[in-house]
Amino acid sequence: MRSKAGPSCAARRTWLRSVAALGAAAAGLPLAAHAGGLKLGEPAPPLVLHTLDARRIATRDLLGQVVIVTFWATWCDPCREELPLLSAYAARHRRQGLAVLGFSLDDAENLPKVRRVAAGLSFPVGLLGSAWAGGYGRIWRIPVSFVIDRHGLLRYDGWQAEQRTWTEASLRQAVSPWLL
Repeated sequence: MRSKAGPSCAARRTWLRSVAALGAAAAGLPLAAHAGGLKLGEPAPPLVLHTLDARRIATRDLLGQVVIVTFWATWCDPCREELPLLSAYAARHRRQGLAVLGFSLDDAENLPKVRRVAAGLSFPVGLLGSAWAGGYGRIWRIPVSFVIDRHGLLRYDGWQAEQRTWTEASLRQAVSPWLL
């Protein structure tokens, strides 16, 4: 049983990762920030969302739909501001074949908070489980999103985006053309 006064496993892991990153930076070693192999117009890396209601949704199973993959957390203020906008956009464009998958970077300890946020969203949400998201790299900055077209090709790379959060205008520009 963990002492209430002691740090949680997640807090220790976070602290150890921070110390390791600082040590690597001090030694002049490169830190992997995000996937350098992402290329617009190329097949998007596969991802699987394990939703809060125990469903499994793979991006490959969504071929024929336009998919926004978004990474967020309950403790991220810009994420919390962006989610309602993204949810409304997703609801308005669902009939046009838009799907959104929300990957929360929260720890399992914050699951009740994630559930409260997810209850107000029009798209499925799950916990990412770690900061690594396969071919999308280490999720080091949030919010960050990616758009996959109906053929499974990457059409928007959030790592390269000038604007870090979605707006109505950026959604229209990055997503709407693929819904036609």
